[in-house]
Amino acid sequence: MSNQDAVAAADYSMRNWLGAEPGRIKIGSDAHKQLFCRMLLDTHNPYKPAVLVWPKLSPETLQRITSLPIWDIAVQTEGRAMLRVETYANTVTDPMLHEALIMDGGEEARHKVVLSKLVEAYGIALAPEPAYEVPKDPEWGWMVTGYSECIDSFFAFGLFESAMRTGYFPAELVETFEPVIQEEARHILFFANWTAWYRRQLPWWRRPLYSLKVLRVWAFLIWERIGIAKGLDSKGEMQDANFAITGHQQIGLDLKLGELLDLCLVEDQRRMHGYDPRLLRPTFVPRMARLAHFFVR
Repeated sequence: MSNQDAVAAADYSMRNWLGAEPGRIKIGSDAHKQLFCRMLLDTHNPYKPAVLVWPKLSPETLQRITSLPIWDIAVQTEGRAMLRVETYANTVTDPMLHEALIMDGGEEARHKVVLSKLVEAYGIALAPEPAYEVPKDPEWGWMVTGYSECIDSFFAFGLFESAMRTGYFPAELVETFEPVIQEEARHILFFANWTAWYRRQLPWWRRPLYSLKVLRVWAFLIWERIGIAKGLDSKGEMQDANFAITGHQQIGLDLKLGELLDLCLVEDQRRMHGYDPRLLRPTFVPRMARLAHFFVR
């Protein structure tokens, strides 16, 4: 098999997967855990950031790319995600779930390397990275990362597709960065199934406390994105935490909000389509997007 064929095969396997065991799966069962863990492990794409080829850009395109206000927060987000996922993984004793979480954290670390290679290749100046703190509550850190990725990935799917269609991102750059976007689809699919499985593992008397914790996570994420202190993080440093929602304006895409939501919904379904239909799909953000679209319309 040639290198080109191997790359194509790995790309296909990353996007298309069915569990080996047929039949219905009860949510919260051991079979369910096996299904969503095997999905993440089996669809891993072994690309290496060090050998990615960053295309030469025209001066105009280079100016557009380097002026985007996203690179600092993108690198820092992946750095925090890597630490939070690995910290939670170290508390998990189930062998398969631990292996899948380590894979998830390793891919977050690889995303950070990809971004670092990109900014290096195009001479993008970054602010000094902060010291990433180990979360005091590993489960909280993992949940914040998971739900945050559900929000950010949903909008990133639409923004990435729109930027590709309009030529804002040249085709060569899209092809290089595409595996990172699809990996985020796998991550939120894994997280959505973990949340459903984990809730059912808890004794009945702990489930209300867990639901309260979920609400606290969402309250934190909403404050982070649309609070009056826009982009102000816990250390008082200015970040644009709203880029997932306002990104089409910042990168100059002429899209109305309803059009952006439509595109995000289509892309979300397309990126999830190839995985075993017995796996739960992330539904909260798409549901809120449909509700917002109704009022916008």
